Amino acid sequence: MYERLAPLTHDSLDDIPEPSETLRLVGHHEAREMLRSAHAASKLHHAMLLSGPQGIGKATLAFQFAAQLLGEGMPGGFDPRDPAGALYRQIASGAHPGVLHLSRPYDDKTKKFRTVITADEIRRVSRFLSLRTHDGGYRVVIVDPADDMNRSAANALLKNLEEPPSKVLFILISHLPGRLLPTIRSRAQVIKFHPLSADELFEAMGSFAAALPNTAEERAELARRAGGSLRAAILLTLHGGLEIAQATDQLISGRLDDVAAAYKLADAVTGREAGMQFQLFNAYALQRLSEAATTLGRDGHTAAAARVADAWNDATRRIGEAEAYNLDKKQHVMSMLQTLREQLAA
Repeated sequence: MYERLAPLTHDSLDDIPEPSETLRLVGHHEAREMLRSAHAASKLHHAMLLSGPQGIGKATLAFQFAAQLLGEGMPGGFDPRDPAGALYRQIASGAHPGVLHLSRPYDDKTKKFRTVITADEIRRVSRFLSLRTHDGGYRVVIVDPADDMNRSAANALLKNLEEPPSKVLFILISHLPGRLLPTIRSRAQVIKFHPLSADELFEAMGSFAAALPNTAEERAELARRAGGSLRAAILLTLHGGLEIAQATDQLISGRLDDVAAAYKLADAVTGREAGMQFQLFNAYALQRLSEAATTLGRDGHTAAAARVADAWNDATRRIGEAEAYNLDKKQHVMSMLQTLREQLAA
């Protein structure tokens, strides 16, 4: 257990610190050095696009760098943060006047988080930039993830990126940069993040006091399935996540007519007390599609990568609709399994 300071977001996990609260960043030394050297040479770009798989530390780095810029240690040094410090508590709680964190807003009417970042959220940027910091220091806008912006929000952000004031840094978090407007990508410096190594993954899990599997074989299986994502590894170790992933993989690669096994999985993740399991299934389905799109794109199969990315977009929409409108969850699981078979076996 820990004292949660940060506001809840749509993807918050119980007893797991938010990126703004995380004390120490594991890995990503190349990205750290790029930011450190750019700041030291006074060549820091006004907009950074941190690109890479979900849950590997992009948002954590964004908040760590913001903290350094605002006075928490040497800028770019990425020193471990002091949880007793006033600056740490201000940034973590979202109360620092120099940091604006934008993510999917909470809808008071539906009592749920929206499925997109709206234009109203992005309009907060103009109000934020109209204020001056008391010491003339940096102001940092973090959009997490920028992939969640709808078209109106993206166009609104583009206006801010075109003529930013001095000493303003935009940090855009992106799991799938291909979803962003080309004009947004062209106005930001892209910093690519790579999945964590197995050693880095287990080190990061240890810093969160997350339980590791007992045997070397189980740890290797966890690392393989997590794909270098700390978030995925934590989810896989909670609430039967590893078993859900194993069953999903078997159904994707197995016989297409194994309806009984598919319904068994659907029953397991849609029960009355299975809210987290349903989220884990959806998160793993999106992860598999995201990994496939990334791999295809890296190998030069652009058309196939675009097809899978479109499937990811459609799956994201369907997940949002299933949650927003309380649709039949078992039918949703069966439909998602069919999508995974079609896209990953193609």
